[in-house]
Amino acid sequence: MNIGVPKEIKNQEHRVSMIPSSVKDLVKRGHTVFVEKNAGAGSSYTDEQYLACGATILDSAEEVFAKSTLIVKVKEPQPSEVAMLTDQHILFTYLHLAADKELTESLVATGCTAIAYETIEVNGHLPLLEPMSEIAGRMSAIVGSYHLAKHNTGRGTLLGGVPGVAPGRVVVIGGGTAGVNAARVAKGIGADVTILEVDFDRMRFLDITMEGTHTVFSTEANLSELLPRVDLVIGAVLVPGAAAPKLITRDMLKLMQPGSVFVDIAVDQGGCAETTRATTHEAPTFIEEGVVHYCVANMPGAYARTATQALNNVTHSWTALIAENGVASAALKRPELINGINCTKGKLTCEPVATAHGIPLSLATDHLTT
Repeated sequence: MNIGVPKEIKNQEHRVSMIPSSVKDLVKRGHTVFVEKNAGAGSSYTDEQYLACGATILDSAEEVFAKSTLIVKVKEPQPSEVAMLTDQHILFTYLHLAADKELTESLVATGCTAIAYETIEVNGHLPLLEPMSEIAGRMSAIVGSYHLAKHNTGRGTLLGGVPGVAPGRVVVIGGGTAGVNAARVAKGIGADVTILEVDFDRMRFLDITMEGTHTVFSTEANLSELLPRVDLVIGAVLVPGAAAPKLITRDMLKLMQPGSVFVDIAVDQGGCAETTRATTHEAPTFIEEGVVHYCVANMPGAYARTATQALNNVTHSWTALIAENGVASAALKRPELINGINCTKGKLTCEPVATAHGIPLSLATDHLTT
């Protein structure tokens, strides 16, 4: 199969979908891999490294899309990329369609088969999302602490405190992969950390494995009680494939102290606060109701080399599976792939996305032919 690796063009996105060693493996299997010039530069991979592994370097994204059947990306396609997709393409990337109706409709209209990393579920886990959740979670405590500094418009609280001064308070909404990693880093800094969760088994696990971290059942009342005393809130809520629930209303935000910080990891899925709007690494924050909001939609892109390597660790076997078999046969071998298919042949096939946008749902299995 002809496989394309375009350069990511989303603002401040420095990751690349495939590292040279992954290219080498695919070429060894008999596939042709087209890599756009400088696609790996942001992650410190040179064109020469890709060439040495058997890739063909092309000057433009247009050439990559025109010559490739399988397009492997990191982030959702931007409008110029959607315009290059046809019903002959397989797109394999993060999509987060529940947060963007316009992208959903335009992507479906191309007729391409779009497979989302974040909706492939294996044994109750989202293996292609988890490494990025780990990075975003760890980042959230770091950037939250940084923006609490007074010169960053924060309230001037050091999360770790000092002898004689109490540590800052951190509330993490959600005890999944991102939330646990956020809590671990915040606790490591020395903060007083509370995790809000709805799954009692998960809370018992957190209570056993994260000594000194508090767990509280996640309700509006419990969150509202915590907000007046918190320095940093981290939104780490995930409903696979669906828009994030708006757990923090504007009125609830008003309960927080001026200069406190809110980091919304769920921004890719629309965010878990009414006040959330996507930002970039160039301009990562804004203030609403006196609260500093950090809502960067591609947080792991800040640590592009680490994130790229972590992403390839989990995506490469799936890329090879699709390249070797095509989508239909690959789905027979790994039925979990079916949940990853968000649209195909002009039909939307992801139920949470259909529900979010009120678009008719079609079953992916009705459109797969071997």
